[in-house]
Amino acid sequence: MEVYALIGPSGTGKSHRAQAVAYAHDIDTILDDGLLIHGSRIVAGFSAKREPTKLQAIRRAIFTDPEHAASVRAKLAELNPARLLVITTSDRMLERVSERLGLPPPTRVIRIEEVATPRQIARALEARAREGKHVIPVPTIEVKKNLPGILVDPLHYFFPRTGRGQPLKRGEKSIVRPTFSYIGRLSIAESAICALARELARGTPGLARVLKTSVVEEKHEIWVGVEVAVAGYMEIPPLLYDIQRRLKEGLEELTGLVVRQVDVTARAIVLPAAQGSGEAGRVRI
Repeated sequence: MEVYALIGPSGTGKSHRAQAVAYAHDIDTILDDGLLIHGSRIVAGFSAKREPTKLQAIRRAIFTDPEHAASVRAKLAELNPARLLVITTSDRMLERVSERLGLPPPTRVIRIEEVATPRQIARALEARAREGKHVIPVPTIEVKKNLPGILVDPLHYFFPRTGRGQPLKRGEKSIVRPTFSYIGRLSIAESAICALARELARGTPGLARVLKTSVVEEKHEIWVGVEVAVAGYMEIPPLLYDIQRRLKEGLEELTGLVVRQVDVTARAIVLPAAQGSGEAGRVRI
């Protein structure tokens, strides 16, 4: 396995340019901030961007946790990539990561100044200082799946041509605000999640009304409970499954949280108004 290293101070845009560097050198595996990325998927590791403090984030990025290091070593052995791109902030950090993961000496060390202009580096540093923005070189769907609770936005781009006959290729990376950044802390009131759940359920064919909602949140995962009234004479289980699906997909998309469980209970049936009567009947279940 050949190891390529991309080195530059924190906030200078290394992760932003990682995929372009990998593409230019025919590398399909990247090690960045505690994560092992193969192609467009996170395949092992734990992101430093999930840590609550910068010190803990640094410790995570240099693999001080033996279990973390072992899991990434095992996946690297399984993948056995021809080339690996390691992103670090310094030569010393590269040495530590290489030692803990058992990597060979680097075939080539690329400095951020080789792939970014002084103006681009200055803009990256400004964005980091002002907005707390970080980049993870994988599509947004992978970040949401592996890093729940972190604010994330997609960024689409085209790989630059390298002059080696490679076709123009489109990619996606993710802009995130980590947990240790004040800007990136995600806190959503339970009342707001309940209101979202009611709105997402509204309009489901066969639903008369939402009677009650409840939410339990723990470590960026939520459990949702909903009690509903069913409209008229219809099959209840398919309606409940439909509401359950809408809530899980909608809440995960809108909040970035992992919806671990959605319990939907039919508590009443609202019958059509009797002929000559102006009022619908409601039967408790």
